[in-house]
Amino acid sequence: MTAGCFRRIGLALFLTGAGVALAGPAASGAERPQPAQACSEAGRWLAFDGKRLLGVPAGGVLADAAANEVVLIGEQHDVEDHHRWQLQVLAALHAQRPDLVIGFEMFPRRVQPVLDRWVSGQLSLQDFFAQAEWEKVWNFPPQLYLPLFEFARINRIPMVALNVDQKLIRAISEKGGQAVPVAERDGVGRAASPPAAYREFLREMHLAHLAGRNQAPGRQGSFENFLDAQLTWDRAMAEALARRVAPADSPQRPLVVGIMGSGHIRFGHGVAHQLRDLGVTRVASLLPASTKDECRSLQPGLASAFFLLPEKPQPAPEPPRLGVTLEEGEKGEMGVRIVQVSAGSLAEKSGLLAADRIVEMAGRPVTGTAEVLAAVRRQPPGTWLPLKVARKDAQLEILVRFPARP
Repeated sequence: MTAGCFRRIGLALFLTGAGVALAGPAASGAERPQPAQACSEAGRWLAFDGKRLLGVPAGGVLADAAANEVVLIGEQHDVEDHHRWQLQVLAALHAQRPDLVIGFEMFPRRVQPVLDRWVSGQLSLQDFFAQAEWEKVWNFPPQLYLPLFEFARINRIPMVALNVDQKLIRAISEKGGQAVPVAERDGVGRAASPPAAYREFLREMHLAHLAGRNQAPGRQGSFENFLDAQLTWDRAMAEALARRVAPADSPQRPLVVGIMGSGHIRFGHGVAHQLRDLGVTRVASLLPASTKDECRSLQPGLASAFFLLPEKPQPAPEPPRLGVTLEEGEKGEMGVRIVQVSAGSLAEKSGLLAADRIVEMAGRPVTGTAEVLAAVRRQPPGTWLPLKVARKDAQLEILVRFPARP
């Protein structure tokens, strides 16, 4: 998972994920791996043979991946080239295993019926994104993912919602996993204990997160809550994938693919670790990498195989963001409530505070969080957005000034 996901709950996406060896050799038949030439040849697959990074034939990598129960395919959420590569991998896997199932980190469990209706052809594109609450639950540009969704629909490949409601992750990060009742855990079981290396990595990331928000390290419980939230995220996705893995004696065993941020995949510490705890051990992990620094920093065990992109892609332009975490108001309450304001954000600079309720935007009543997110995304650079905010017993007029592009 990359830094994009946790922006919505005020955490940074730091997970180091997992690499599990491919089933069988990296190449088959007469094709043999060739040494990689200093990560300079784009458009090729690489894999480790011990400590040596070798170029390997695409056919061997994909055939070996397809022989597993689960294939995890990573991404940086806002990089378009990563999604183009994912589509190519899905097409290749589908050619070998037509009984494909594709799970997506982008969707919480509650919208599974929407995914089913999309795949069956019952929804228009507009209705699909509206009913899946895309602006609310993911908020990255939908055109990045649309080719993947259309591929599943055209080929009638089941799509699986892997994620959970962000309220759950936020509650765990604030109170700890033990304090959240089972009935409020969205059906997610207790996560397996993390490897020691993963725990220490997350501790460093937690400190970096606090430093980025100008906060001093708190009590030990603060980190433990952060850790619980990360593990719950991993566990939720692993459970959703594992449910689609058929028993060994089943006559029909689909290949289950997970599309998710690379941090959930690398080094075996994220989703793959939770899958092993659930009894799913045959897992392949495929990651994209650039021909520059990313390639040179690859390590044994990071993933089963890597695909080299021509160069480190430029992320898509970041959509405008207020820098707030929102939740729906109570029944009968106007507007949406601000749960958290990020340090240094537009919201903070404009004077918005946690517990404020946004009741109007540009003179129009606010009815839900998705409406706020969509309006902010549409706001052109260099313009102003007037808000009416309820704060305790007062109503305030606040002007958010969106900076012009450099």
